[in-house]
Amino acid sequence: MATSPLPRTAQPARGVLHRLEEAVLALLLGAMIVLASLQILLRGPLGWGIAWADPLLRVLVLWLGLFGAVTASREGRQISIDVLSRLFSGRPRAAVGMVTSLFTAGVAAVVAYHGARFVASEREFAGVAFSGIPAWAIESVIPVAFLAIALRYLGHAALDLLALVHGGEDGDASGQETGAP
Repeated sequence: MATSPLPRTAQPARGVLHRLEEAVLALLLGAMIVLASLQILLRGPLGWGIAWADPLLRVLVLWLGLFGAVTASREGRQISIDVLSRLFSGRPRAAVGMVTSLFTAGVAAVVAYHGARFVASEREFAGVAFSGIPAWAIESVIPVAFLAIALRYLGHAALDLLALVHGGEDGDASGQETGAP
């Protein structure tokens, strides 16, 4: 894996961003576990539950999934079918990585664009998700997450371009898994 082209002064900021992403994931997962457990406990013996808990749990699943995808994109760890990168090394691997990263960025950008259109439509419609919370506010995570994924993969493509220009001696510069544990 190539060393990061970020200046040394940017490295701490990137570390803070990574820890923030992981903290948000932990918070979302913890909230889901506590809320779901509370609902089970209240429904079982007492026969009642929190009215807004089930819709909130569905929202938390959406947010957790999308934040998880953003975090996975940090190191190119999404599920992928990428036979070609395993067949090549050096410059050819960097070229394949660049093409797949650009394709992924393009798809994510299209989803972000249409997600933004969807959120705008929901805002215009003024739908309510639950407990008076506007649906568009909850759904706004969709374009934000996919834009972040697109930007991350553009960064992976740039690193692969650097590896391609510099001979690809470091293998897959994007930080994507190469099959090593």
